[in-house]
Amino acid sequence: MITISIPKNLKAIIILFALILIVTMQGNAERMKHPASRGGGASKSVSRPSAAPSRTAKPKTNRPNSTKQATPTRASSNKSIKGGHEKATDRKVTSSKSDAKNKVTSNSNNNTIRNIGNKNSGNKVNIDNSKKNINVNVDNSKNIKVNNQHNTRVRSNSRSYNRPPYRYGGRSYYCYRPYHYHPYRPFYWGPVWHPWGFFITTLAATAIIVSVENQQYHYDQGVYYSQSNGGYTVVQAPVGATVQTLPKETQQVEVNETTNNYYYGGAFYEKSAEGYTVVPATAGTIVPNLPEGGEEVKIGDVTYVQFGDTYYQPIQVDGKDMYEIVDVKEG
Repeated sequence: MITISIPKNLKAIIILFALILIVTMQGNAERMKHPASRGGGASKSVSRPSAAPSRTAKPKTNRPNSTKQATPTRASSNKSIKGGHEKATDRKVTSSKSDAKNKVTSNSNNNTIRNIGNKNSGNKVNIDNSKKNINVNVDNSKNIKVNNQHNTRVRSNSRSYNRPPYRYGGRSYYCYRPYHYHPYRPFYWGPVWHPWGFFITTLAATAIIVSVENQQYHYDQGVYYSQSNGGYTVVQAPVGATVQTLPKETQQVEVNETTNNYYYGGAFYEKSAEGYTVVPATAGTIVPNLPEGGEEVKIGDVTYVQFGDTYYQPIQVDGKDMYEIVDVKEG
């Protein structure tokens, strides 16, 4: 057996080295278990992690601050914008309500004309506020029967009929031309003409007074007015009324081979030395248009347009829709 003698100093060095080696190995083992603590050894390792966090920490620190500052700004901006929209909406709603209110007020005070339908009576009210007039369109078919009923009667024609009458319900309906149905469409003669039953509060300065059978009417440009409570109501042209002039839209219509009438707005006139005199409608007369106030009535298989006691049969003349006054007889 060989015995090696180790000096005491060397033995101490070996023991110290072994202890250092053990400590080092334990430290490495700890670092292997905890990688995050790897920067705690050398100064280089420590400086690098501290620098890295400083680079990342600064943006991270600034970003939250920036976000925190920006977010309230955007929120404030959004709130302001939202508030702006809310105010704009409020203004819009208020404006709409105000406009609606003003519109109603305007219509009731300043607007020109508007129509109001009366469901119960079927009448219409026209408010012409520019002239401060209230114009009422009354159901003319009823108004005709109440007023001026004698003006709707038909006088017979001197010509004989070459066609057999249409008989229905104990009556005979005579016409010279064959029946040709087309829908009744009231004709409009222009702004100065008004249908029967129309109401106004004031008359134009051009209106004149016409007396018929001790009753006074006001005549203006083809339209006749009867004074009523608070204003004037348009009536059918009174038979016997004589005027000096007729509107330029007046047409000549043939009554028979020797007689012509002048036709305007549903009224018939005969010319004389005194002027133009209103006459009843004559059976067989053909007119191109009919005014408001008529009513389509179906009698058997034939549809006529009725004004009071006057019946108009739809016909065609040279391809144009017209009407012929019917001669209605009992039996």
